[in-house]
Amino acid sequence: MKPNYSVEQRTLNLPDQHLKYRIYRHSDAGNGRRLVLVHGAGVGGQDTWEMLQSFLLHWGEILVPDMRGTGETQYPDGEEAPFTVTDLVGDLNRLVDQLGWWTFDLGGYSLGGLVCMLFKQQHPDRVQKQFLLESAALDRPDWHSTVQLRERYSEAAVFLKTEDKETGIRQFLDTISPNRKVSAQTERLTVNRLGQRPMGFAHALDAVTRAIRTVDRDRVLAAQGDVTSFIGGQSVELMHQLHLGLAERLPNWHYFAISGTDHSLPFQKPRQIARIMNQELERYLVHG
Repeated sequence: MKPNYSVEQRTLNLPDQHLKYRIYRHSDAGNGRRLVLVHGAGVGGQDTWEMLQSFLLHWGEILVPDMRGTGETQYPDGEEAPFTVTDLVGDLNRLVDQLGWWTFDLGGYSLGGLVCMLFKQQHPDRVQKQFLLESAALDRPDWHSTVQLRERYSEAAVFLKTEDKETGIRQFLDTISPNRKVSAQTERLTVNRLGQRPMGFAHALDAVTRAIRTVDRDRVLAAQGDVTSFIGGQSVELMHQLHLGLAERLPNWHYFAISGTDHSLPFQKPRQIARIMNQELERYLVHG
């Protein structure tokens, strides 16, 4: 059953950022459990998560921010500016501190997945159950191949910083979802969605590339708690191999392939992903 929920929109005014966020309150959840959901590059929190969160059953409050360069969050001068993944982790930390959310479950998509993993590494006692949807840095089993792949995203970012933004978006899509089923309508919808703030999108891609050059993936993975990872069924086989290997090697890693989806999986099958999230939280609460 789809629960009833209300939504409140707020702003956290930081020295260099007006951070917009939404809190969804589910009256049917009947508990005080909290969940933070962090979107990926190019598309803000509401567009990424609103449909999916509406099918979640076990969280009384769900926090959905718009991170830098995306959605309704803006620099005070209204201009776009480069940022780092460290900046994003810091913004998330200031937001949950401001709200007094000292413990919560955490989910992230693409770039948001990397932000969530780094937040968990820095604050292991604050994050409980985790959900990762095609997280950045978890693209390929071989780390050198992962680094090379990220450089291709920054090549797409070069076009996003010019008037030829559509070329950059299509290059990004061809890199991240080479096996996607392309129709004129869905491709146009995706291009329009990613093109809302092209400079912010470009800065987000560059931020991940810079982070990949320095992050120690093994140490980050070792710091994670109980993780449920989702990979699009049409995503590249090497990504599936990585997450299957993590699930076989790590008792706390639980991998799900979502058939009929690619990297856009939270937009394509939000109900199915939400159902698995509900089931995975139930498992976590019973077995830890």
